[in-house]
Amino acid sequence: MKILVAISRTIDHINEWVGRGVAWITGLVVMVVFIDVVMRYAFNMSFVFTQELEWHLFAFIFLMGAGYTLLKDGHVRVDIIYQRLNPKARAWINLIGVILFLLPGCVMIITSSYTFVYNAWAVMEGSPDPGGIPYRYILKAAIPAGFILVLLQGISLGIKSILTIADSLPEKETEL
Repeated sequence: MKILVAISRTIDHINEWVGRGVAWITGLVVMVVFIDVVMRYAFNMSFVFTQELEWHLFAFIFLMGAGYTLLKDGHVRVDIIYQRLNPKARAWINLIGVILFLLPGCVMIITSSYTFVYNAWAVMEGSPDPGGIPYRYILKAAIPAGFILVLLQGISLGIKSILTIADSLPEKETEL
């Protein structure tokens, strides 16, 4: 059981670290949007690069921050019944959800995005618009990377669920 706890903690630390990095990028998005709005309304100017940077950063935040959000139990769920259940029942629901939906869904997206990302890197894909961002292939690489982080966090959630069901979850671990 100690090895499972160690694996779960390592995954949690990785997503915690990535989540903190992504938090700084949200500040960058706020600055970019602010600059875009000021340029558009105060100076009647707009740049394709700035607009593309907004959605590139926004997509990066959501892709790379999804594992952190799962770590913090921040994803939307219908919890009319779930919140009323005891920790073992919640652990069973989480374990079944991880095994039946989260892990297969992540594997499907990771494997199906490989060719998409490979082709983007092969041609060093950039924006088709004049003045746009020439590094679109980097953003496309965030698709499998983000889902790998979600997959890892799903494994951690599954481990915590198994440990909760077996009454072996260390007390200082996050309750499910």
